[in-house]
Amino acid sequence: MEYLPEFRVHRPATVAEAVALRAREADSAYLSGGTDMVVNIRRGIERPAALIDLTAVADLNRVWSDAKGLHIGAAVPLSDVATHADILRDHAAVAEAAGAVAGPTHRAYGTVGGNLCLDTRCIYYNQSEWWRESNNYCLKHRGEVCHVAPGGSRCWAAFSGDAAPALLIHNATVELVGPDGARTIGLAALYRDDGMDHLTLKPGELLSTVHIPKPATRLPSAYAKSRIRGSIDFPLAGVAVGLRMANGVVADLRVAVTAVNPYPHCIDGSDAFVGKPLDDAALDKLREMVRTQSRPMHTTTAAPWYRRRVVGALARRLAEKLSR
Repeated sequence: MEYLPEFRVHRPATVAEAVALRAREADSAYLSGGTDMVVNIRRGIERPAALIDLTAVADLNRVWSDAKGLHIGAAVPLSDVATHADILRDHAAVAEAAGAVAGPTHRAYGTVGGNLCLDTRCIYYNQSEWWRESNNYCLKHRGEVCHVAPGGSRCWAAFSGDAAPALLIHNATVELVGPDGARTIGLAALYRDDGMDHLTLKPGELLSTVHIPKPATRLPSAYAKSRIRGSIDFPLAGVAVGLRMANGVVADLRVAVTAVNPYPHCIDGSDAFVGKPLDDAALDKLREMVRTQSRPMHTTTAAPWYRRRVVGALARRLAEKLSR
């Protein structure tokens, strides 16, 4: 891996100061844990002239609850989310997803905001500079062809964050702060179905807080993923399921996936299960529904057909477990 290039580092104390710094230096980037970004900088994939270190911004480093729900600062380490008592009790999938990211040292540094804003990944993109140059780069970075689908004009790099699907099934919103002020959007609206430009952040915007609204009724949930090396790797396929049963039938069912598309998303059609028992036939139907709405391409070392089968199997398994 290449040496780190030279860059300036700023360490603001407030969100307003961070946003102002970013506005003044267009070639800068926000940094918190840096577990993915620093690797990309070493590989020459990202080349910021300055980094804005967010670790000293107190408002980004806390978790709190109020009458509206649970709130997680974007710079809260994933290890804290994985072990937070309120999150474990009320939003289990979120804690499980945070606890499934990479290894313990990564989780101690990696943050919620960083995982939500994770760059899309591909075996033709996340490589060393000399390797990418020898392949004439790719559509996502300095090239003209997507090696995954050479006949098309779109990038198929996959989003591989773990936290997003778990937060999606719990109706999370995110607060964004930029030069034009603050705005709050549904988490789903943060993403585009585009491997090259997968985030809807405006120039200079910072994801500051994740809000999980207080539900009228608690939704049991779980997260699971498949990966090559269980101790460290990004997901080949990840699934979050929220399921509430009442009187033997489904009262609420939500499913969201990651790593099988350029963006994380909820599976459409899950409301068709409401009011019905979740028997083997229904579970099989759910599995096929998830497979159909997942479109993995050859962006990892695992074949697309395998990841499609796995994502469906994980959804079925989680739904069956929660139904008990």
